[in-house]
Amino acid sequence: MQWIEAAFVRGGTSKGLFFAEDWLPEGREARDRVFAAALGSPDRFCRQLDGMGGGSSSLSKVMVVSRSRREGVDLDYTFGQVAVDTGVTDYAGNCGNLSSGVVPFALEAGLLQTTDGQQHFTLFNTNTNKIVQVSLPVIQGSAAVAGELSLPGVHGTGAPIKLGYPDPSGSRSAGLLPTGNPVDLLQVEGQEYPVSLVDAALPTVVIEAARLGLDGTELPEDIDADKPVMALLEKIRRAGAAAMGLCATAEEAAQVMPKIVLAAAPAPATLLDGSLSPAEDCDLLVRVISMGQTHKAVPGTGAMCLAAAAQIPVSIAATLAGPRNSDVIRLGTPSGAVSAAAHFNDAGQLEHTSLLRTARILMKGFVQLPR
Repeated sequence: MQWIEAAFVRGGTSKGLFFAEDWLPEGREARDRVFAAALGSPDRFCRQLDGMGGGSSSLSKVMVVSRSRREGVDLDYTFGQVAVDTGVTDYAGNCGNLSSGVVPFALEAGLLQTTDGQQHFTLFNTNTNKIVQVSLPVIQGSAAVAGELSLPGVHGTGAPIKLGYPDPSGSRSAGLLPTGNPVDLLQVEGQEYPVSLVDAALPTVVIEAARLGLDGTELPEDIDADKPVMALLEKIRRAGAAAMGLCATAEEAAQVMPKIVLAAAPAPATLLDGSLSPAEDCDLLVRVISMGQTHKAVPGTGAMCLAAAAQIPVSIAATLAGPRNSDVIRLGTPSGAVSAAAHFNDAGQLEHTSLLRTARILMKGFVQLPR
């Protein structure tokens, strides 16, 4: 058997294996084999019982972190989304949730040293070639864990970690609106579907839930069980990818992005814990499909993209959310309301997006790889 040094980290509503770059073998193919074997993929049962993964897209992720040689940057990091069923690692986009674990991991792994107190760090994400700014409290050289911030979908509270994404437009495409339009009509199976194609930190296809006969309050397992709707959503997502210029044809669309979001106006909704969330607790109801499964909360980068989308006049998100005078939006997810912010300047340009997360290193040591 082979052993590879690693840490298991929760960041926001995701968990993943974190590696310092020099802990890994050289070459992408060799690294991809490590990632798949460590997480327990490919797995035809989609449970990853023979690895560290949890059988869903939010629990089958890796991060590779290194000291940066870029001027003014502390760390470089690369995110990998490992497909549960096939074991293929996709590097097409960044993960806002796991990004909150990069600095805590780097402090623990000796890639960073700093004094105590509220500290600020600059990161470079290699997936999107974008800067990410991180602010968090440090105690005795490590990221603080205890705090009062509660995240929907995560039991308990933790120390707040602020993620800021300056100039997030066009993370993988031509700009905030890759087609130049707040609403586009996609032709799928002989029908037209109005969507908003938006790229702020994450390329996203936004469609009104009612267009597919849904009301936006459905629980993830109910959406996943509706095979015709899931198949149609995937076709719309792929058509959106081609329209955004992310691929030449819909058939070539990457599985990890763009994400597709079912959106609806605020309404009472039953949450995963069985409680009822009143309509006034959110500004926009969302259900995000990630890697063929409905997300139990919302991807961090997806939340920031939706915060920007909700401020684009006549976009689907803005129409459903209604008139707003705030940079912050409360997104109604299956786990509860998640807040994210997007700031536009007076010229209408998106300057930055941000959100708060918590993170905790769950384990550090060595992960065993089968030969």
